[in-house]
Amino acid sequence: CGRGPGGCRSGRTDMALRCAASLAAGRQPRGPRREGAMRWSSAAKPSAVKINEKASREKILTLESMNPQVKAVEYAVRGPIVLKAGEIEKELRKGIKKPFTEVIKANIGDAHAMGQRPITFLRQVVALCTYPNLLDSPSFPEDAKERARRILQGCGGNSLGSYTASQGINCIREDVASYIERRDGGVPADPDNIYLTTGASDGISAILKILVSGGGKSRTGVMIPIPQYPLYSAAISELDAIQVNYYLDEENCWALNVNELRRALNEAKAYCNPKVLCIINPGNPTGQVQNRKCIEDVIHFAWEEKLFLLADEVYQDNVYSEGCQFHSFKKILYEMGPEYYNNVELASFHSTSKGYMGECGYRGGYMEVINLHPEIKGQLVKLLSVRLCPPVSGQAAMDIVVNPPVPGEESYAQFIKEKESVLNNLAKKAKLTEDMFNKIPGVHCNPLQGAMYAFPRIFIPSKAIEEAKAHKMAPDMFYCMKLLEETGICVVPGSGFGQREGTYHFRMTILPPVEKLKILLEKVKDFHIKFLEKYA
Repeated sequence: CGRGPGGCRSGRTDMALRCAASLAAGRQPRGPRREGAMRWSSAAKPSAVKINEKASREKILTLESMNPQVKAVEYAVRGPIVLKAGEIEKELRKGIKKPFTEVIKANIGDAHAMGQRPITFLRQVVALCTYPNLLDSPSFPEDAKERARRILQGCGGNSLGSYTASQGINCIREDVASYIERRDGGVPADPDNIYLTTGASDGISAILKILVSGGGKSRTGVMIPIPQYPLYSAAISELDAIQVNYYLDEENCWALNVNELRRALNEAKAYCNPKVLCIINPGNPTGQVQNRKCIEDVIHFAWEEKLFLLADEVYQDNVYSEGCQFHSFKKILYEMGPEYYNNVELASFHSTSKGYMGECGYRGGYMEVINLHPEIKGQLVKLLSVRLCPPVSGQAAMDIVVNPPVPGEESYAQFIKEKESVLNNLAKKAKLTEDMFNKIPGVHCNPLQGAMYAFPRIFIPSKAIEEAKAHKMAPDMFYCMKLLEETGICVVPGSGFGQREGTYHFRMTILPPVEKLKILLEKVKDFHIKFLEKYA
């Protein structure tokens, strides 16, 4: 039809008249037909609609056409062995007989799933924020109500259901800054440097995303500890950055050695541009707690080599061994003097998911980023604004972690009792796990100084290694799969975290209740002895 004022209009009018006439006559209107065009009629009988699989066109999204960086991502904590555990659980529910009655998922640090009770005060405040009508209830303490009112006043429409600023609710960021100052003995913290996040993982991914650049030999290299938490290797793969491994010293309780950092850095300079150094303290999966001297050495190394420091400190409340103490990188950096404090770029991370809280599902967290270039600050806020804001209930939960009851307040006694009970129980289970593993022939476990996992080294006989190869499995994956199939215990093979060539490990959480943990450890012991006998 023509483009003139009357051409299209008259064509549409004629068609409208034909349609009206057809409808008046009880017939379906017919539009202009294109030769060879396939027509779909909603009036077609179901029996006439046949799906011809051979005639269906190829999928747009296939393994070959998908983003190769996403395909390269691996996350062992929820990997193949966990999928297998899920299959076994379904079989048990169907009544299929196994040598066990339940699957014990010791693969992930999910405290509440393992039976840990929530902290009452945290749940009270979040409940009040979620349903403000409860603010009139005498069942809730006044200190919880005061915090809930303050949080709600920071929300649009006084509702947890509204979006917040991309950086998070301002009063909560102020509370985070106050918490950091208290924790670090008065070291100043600026709320403007605080970013509330969807768990610590969200913050880590965002910082890595803004750091990665270049191509070829100038592509960003990210130094990560081995063993590591698989979030790091997954994020690096997704961003197509270069993973630069530095090995923790297993013979020295998984200590971090600056000479090893230097070796890794110098070797990496041949094929990438290393500019990020990631530290996990206390360690995951290894449980070591870094001493002050080690942190000073790392900071000096980062300053000397012009590296951006990422300090993953989500287990800062989880320190168990005598003589061990958590030191934040921010505090040590400040105490090393202005030459360091005013120059080393540092992002530190914390979360509601670990510690004594165990509130994984709220996805609450924060990061503090210091010495960031002013223009990059704007770029970071822009990047975070794409996801609008972190979950607001998670922000509220994070506020209670950094602004808990204090002496003199109504809820303090119950809060401190619950907090100490959780942490004392974890310390007891850390020692129990270490002691029981070290009684098993062919197993060695370093002291669990902190965090909430054991990462024992296991001896795997050569015959088992050959059988693993025949099944196209890593030897420790083969071991862990056998452990799952014969005992129902789900742990994560060390190969998913990285380990030195020729060594084998698995990661197991210490979160189950003490009695269940004892049963679990006894089962591992019996399995390991039989495994050695079978493959000796």
